Amino acid sequence: MAAASSLAARDIVERMSTAREQLLRLLAEKSFRLGEFRLSSGGTSDYYIDCRTTTLDAVGSRLTGEVFMEEMHARGWAAQAIGGLTMGADPIVVSASIAAGGTLHGFLVRKAEKQHGTGQRIEGFREKGTKVVIVDDVCTTGSSTIQGIEAAREFGFDVIGAMCLVEREEAKGRPNVQKAAAPAKFVSVFTANDVRAEHIKLSQAQS
Repeated sequence: MAAASSLAARDIVERMSTAREQLLRLLAEKSFRLGEFRLSSGGTSDYYIDCRTTTLDAVGSRLTGEVFMEEMHARGWAAQAIGGLTMGADPIVVSASIAAGGTLHGFLVRKAEKQHGTGQRIEGFREKGTKVVIVDDVCTTGSSTIQGIEAAREFGFDVIGAMCLVEREEAKGRPNVQKAAAPAKFVSVFTANDVRAEHIKLSQAQS
């Protein structure tokens, strides 16, 4: 029995590693570009990353859900729902909810309250007091992640963690989000340097 449990645990670890590696490869292939780009923050960069070309990819969506759930489990975040600011968070919320196998609800945060109907800013799951994790695709300044955190708390959710797929490690994004999320923790699945290194490795292998 002990041997079987050990093998099962090892299999889980191997699958986790594989999913993470495959997701990084997809981000490097589909989402990362080198060049001269102007960012929404107003700055410029020698690279651009559009995570939605990966998170909305058929395979990428599955991998995103698996990796986010694995990270949440590793952190011990017993969330009942997952959500974030539209639209970067949208595919992550859906894929993670599906990967959870029916145990994780999803919600989306509008950038502004609706001017008609109920006028609500939180769409989808709405149960005050629920433990939630706020997600985002890319963190630069952290503005969209912070908006998600603030809107969730204003509604009445209990934010127990915040997570982004790729952290650019610039424009004070990390300290900004950490301050807004506290006492909850903020983690990133990958950094932009992780994706850049994988992109360069793949380009060299193809040349």
